[in-house]
Amino acid sequence: MKKLSFLFLIISTVIYSQKFKIDTLLTDKISIRAIQLWDGKVWYAGTDSKFGFVNMKDKSDKKQILLSDKKLQFRTLAQNNKDFYTASIESPAQVFKINKQKLGYLIISDVFPKTTFYDSFIFDKKNRGLLISDPDSLNSPLFKLYSVRKLSEANLNLPKYFPGEAHFAASNTNVATYKDEVWIATGGAKARIFKFNWKNPYKWEVFDTPFTQGTSSQGIYSIDFYDTNFGIAVGGDYTKQADNSNNIATTSDGGRTWEIQASGQNAGYMTCVKFRPKTKGKEIAAVGDQHISFSSDYGKTWTKISDEKNLYACEWADKNTLILAGKDKIIKMSFFSDIAEVVVTPVKLNRKKIKVNADDTY
Repeated sequence: MKKLSFLFLIISTVIYSQKFKIDTLLTDKISIRAIQLWDGKVWYAGTDSKFGFVNMKDKSDKKQILLSDKKLQFRTLAQNNKDFYTASIESPAQVFKINKQKLGYLIISDVFPKTTFYDSFIFDKKNRGLLISDPDSLNSPLFKLYSVRKLSEANLNLPKYFPGEAHFAASNTNVATYKDEVWIATGGAKARIFKFNWKNPYKWEVFDTPFTQGTSSQGIYSIDFYDTNFGIAVGGDYTKQADNSNNIATTSDGGRTWEIQASGQNAGYMTCVKFRPKTKGKEIAAVGDQHISFSSDYGKTWTKISDEKNLYACEWADKNTLILAGKDKIIKMSFFSDIAEVVVTPVKLNRKKIKVNADDTY
């Protein structure tokens, strides 16, 4: 006969919740649709020719300058190693180059067509830039490429638009880059993706999407790519901001095909989307005029985490700091994890000895 001891262990479950606090970094009479982060500061360009910065850790450290004595509107902002760039939406368009160190600026003397309306401006890590305008009256693109090598723009073989197809100047994020890849989103009559590679900028690809589209206010407003394959697009209809049908989509093949996510189950129209750093594409933040939303499962489901309104642009400063800007303000969201609930089985240690016979009966 032998004896067996059974030990019943304590089982516990710890549930973590995502918490955050909001700090207002800047208030001003301004509409901001484009921001850049550099040197610990939030840099912005907006209405009334205003350009400036505010320190993310010390909001008393700030400065603002006027780039023109005219009340120009800037909806774009880009940076490379030495300078910031922004373009006005008025006709004729003006492109400003601002030195990062001294904040001196000059107007780039390119000749732009009267139909030019610049929606976004971006530089990648290799200082290659792309300035994107709505198409002209003949539905021809008005892209301006700034490359480390000279390009023959007359031979770029740029994609053609459908009548009524264009871009949205919502948050300077209708374009995304990863390494040598570039993606550009459209909206209006069609919601599509234009794609090229900087190694061969003369070859462009165009992909359809199942995104909401068909009217001038519908389509893709913002895109972001985690790597060469996985990307996300958000948008909707800014005239019907509660409409949440077919306004979020993801791709796993570099933009060739797109899958609608959370249709009818999100907070509605969105203007900016960004992958959270160091989460391998799993966590994503998005902002709309009426909400801030968050996904923790690669964009499949979404939770509205704030009713903060009138925000258009967003950018992660680091894994736990999200910067947002919009009408009359720039804010900082600081995220931290907190234990919301601990579920523990009754504390019981039950040791029971059982006699077992030689024939394994008991």
